[in-house]
Amino acid sequence: MTTTRTFCLYLIKPSHYDDDGYVISWKLSPIPSNSLASVYGLTMDIVERKALGEDWAFEVVPIDETNTQVRVDEIAQKVLAADAGLVMLIGVQSNQVPRAIDIARPLLAKGVQVAIGGFHVSGVISMLSGEDADFRLAQEMGISLFAGEAEGRLEEVIRDAANRELKPIYNYMNDLPGIEDTPVPFMPGGHVARTAYNLTSFDAGRGCPYQCSFCTIINVQGRKSRRRSPDDVEKIIRLNLAQGVSRFFITDDNFARNKDWESIMDRLIQMREVEKLKFNFFIQVDTLCHKIPNFIEKCARAGVKRVFIGLENVNPANLKDAKKRQNKITEYRRMLLAWKQWRVITYAGYILGFPTDTPERIMHDIDVVKEELPVDILEFFFLTPLPGSEDHQKLHRAGIAMDPDLNKYDLNHYTTAHALMSRQDYERVYRAAWDRYYSVDHVERVMRRAAISGISTANILLLAVWFMGALRIEGVHPLEVGWIRHKSRLNRRHGMKIEPAWLFYPRYHAERLWKLARWGALYLRFALARRRVEKDPAKLAYMDKAMTPVTDHDEDDFEMFKTEDALAYLEQEKRIERARHGQVTAAE
Repeated sequence: MTTTRTFCLYLIKPSHYDDDGYVISWKLSPIPSNSLASVYGLTMDIVERKALGEDWAFEVVPIDETNTQVRVDEIAQKVLAADAGLVMLIGVQSNQVPRAIDIARPLLAKGVQVAIGGFHVSGVISMLSGEDADFRLAQEMGISLFAGEAEGRLEEVIRDAANRELKPIYNYMNDLPGIEDTPVPFMPGGHVARTAYNLTSFDAGRGCPYQCSFCTIINVQGRKSRRRSPDDVEKIIRLNLAQGVSRFFITDDNFARNKDWESIMDRLIQMREVEKLKFNFFIQVDTLCHKIPNFIEKCARAGVKRVFIGLENVNPANLKDAKKRQNKITEYRRMLLAWKQWRVITYAGYILGFPTDTPERIMHDIDVVKEELPVDILEFFFLTPLPGSEDHQKLHRAGIAMDPDLNKYDLNHYTTAHALMSRQDYERVYRAAWDRYYSVDHVERVMRRAAISGISTANILLLAVWFMGALRIEGVHPLEVGWIRHKSRLNRRHGMKIEPAWLFYPRYHAERLWKLARWGALYLRFALARRRVEKDPAKLAYMDKAMTPVTDHDEDDFEMFKTEDALAYLEQEKRIERARHGQVTAAE
């Protein structure tokens, strides 16, 4: 008889620390991790194939630290009790590196093998050849580092761990795999239930053709499109529907550039309209997606209810500086109105801190967005030189100071100096931007636009409360905020003092009650605005400047096109158009 050996594998997606050094974790977390789902799916394939041999049994434990406490002592005990084991820290972004290292430190001290993979490791190798203090620290500690993607490579790591022969680094950055017909991302329903919307995630494709200088995607996942097949996507949907999960976030940085978008959407339309299956999606796209024939219509019919758009800015000079040339301000309204026509809620990212930004200019541009663009939810970000981006690489090579604390690289903190704004001015205008956009009068206006578009004002209410309250009440970005904050007294950042129980717990519980009261007050303010909208007998007759149909006179009538930079951009676009038709004069 063959003796069965046990391999204990923990797959942990770490969170990061708040400004007081406590892990950011919630009873119900926000956006789920596709990296964790992808590696879990690959792991289940290895288990089912008995890739290590018939005599190996697996215990696999996935943990998303944004909704589950990481208990290091319990993890070490279980791993060391098995015949072999490994703790893999999955999808680690730059701001999560300090927390990942803090999780690894006591595990390594107890003899547990630890590996770290994700965007930071991959980005640092891709753009800096490993020149990073935390990267070197992890190596010195004995952590195995994984760069690249795990399809076709995870088995090697697990086999090495079973033999206690983990390599110091697994570098696959020059060999990105195809993902069609590979094991699909999947998370058990019990874990999905710990997200605020019972939401799971998967990637239908990887890579992006554009060259935005602030982006890490193109340097980690490449600029070539690699895609899952429509069969793969259908399999993901059906696996999740079978466990009661019907909401999905497709994590492609730009689904509109997925070359198989139409065949995927046609498959999903068939499932929804013919089989009458109920599911919906949240996707990310670019600002030119409306120019793709039938794209928006088919997305809506396939179940897309919300869409994130990388608007980034309304100043053409800022977009040019960021190499975001695909963003054309003349197309913004047309694109947003096209989504409105199909009753899809629009989110837009908006970056603050481009080289020519000033507090006055930022406030002016936000007012322009409010008046002239029919976007629903605007989310602000610091222009952050993320490790793995071209911006970071340039600053690093030039020797320009950047904050050494990776925990701050979450797009919600100041990390490097600005030419025209002091740190105090930059941080002040960032906070003021949220107040400016999410004023009660503008939230009411967004609800009125939703009402005439057939979009639920109740959904706008919840989203406005969520996005306004995140920074003001919880001190974190809306993409990080969940429902009811958890704090573990003992899970504090390495080197920071552990507070005594008699001080920590009374303050923690008082803080919880105070925050819930503030959330309630904010909800009431916006709910009263919604009530005014819903009680208005003329609500379906509402019209404002942003909602008017696009005409050839927009350039004359809209403030967006009257700044010096906008006028220069429009003239350049006209020259390009004239050249296209052979109408360029000798003077030009």
